[in-house]
Amino acid sequence: MAARTVKIWYDPEGDYLEVLFDLQTPGYFRETTNDQVMEKVDNEGNILGFSVMKVSALKQSPLEMTLSPAEV
Repeated sequence: MAARTVKIWYDPEGDYLEVLFDLQTPGYFRETTNDQVMEKVDNEGNILGFSVMKVSALKQSPLEMTLSPAEV
């Protein structure tokens, strides 16, 4: 398996975390079932990364959710 670069960025002022698995493919963020989480997808719906808002709220309890794969 080839090595992959993952980009992780945190903005403490905005209390925002972004994790990107694919740095080359263009995409857009879409809503998930959780108001705190957005998933970044390409035009085919493949997951490129995700973002979490209000990260400091995770101190109280962990966040668990499933990112949706592309629909067939």
